[in-house]
Amino acid sequence: MKRALIVVDVQNDFCEGGSLPVAGGAEVAFRIGRLLHEWTEQGPKSPDYAVAVATRDHHIDPGGHFSDRPDFVDSWPVHCVVGTDGAAFHPNLDPQPFNAIFLKGEHAAAYSGFEGRTTDGDSLADWLRKHEVTDVDVCGIATDYCVRATALDAVSSGFSVRLLTDLCAGVAEASSASAVEELRTAGTVIA
Repeated sequence: MKRALIVVDVQNDFCEGGSLPVAGGAEVAFRIGRLLHEWTEQGPKSPDYAVAVATRDHHIDPGGHFSDRPDFVDSWPVHCVVGTDGAAFHPNLDPQPFNAIFLKGEHAAAYSGFEGRTTDGDSLADWLRKHEVTDVDVCGIATDYCVRATALDAVSSGFSVRLLTDLCAGVAEASSASAVEELRTAGTVIA
């Protein structure tokens, strides 16, 4: 049994000061950064994670996903455009420890990290299986959107999933609570 940490979309545009900020995003970035720092200090014998990966919104022209009059359900303000500072990881999150980064949403909406690919073309599910991962911990931004979608796809891909709620930030309290309950019902362990 090998466990992976999946860090979802901890990017500047999703933190305070970004184009689509989630309250608490910068603090979540800090806490995840601290966890990654502790993990890397433990070295390859760390009992926590065999690997750590991240996902990033990586938009070029995602069509109707962007809107000047967003409905905040299917359409959103412009965010995480390739080549902008908003698409970069938040500075509280050191990207060095990541074994792989999965880019998603270049030309369409993509909420789940399992829709992403590395620059070599590997999907998240295939990459995890190649590294003999059976269990994943999911954290990041936003609990009620991309974290939710990533965790649900992890379950449907056959991984044992744990949601690290202390390392997540959601858009709204009610929709985040609903997402957590949906994940619990789907078989995710809520931690």
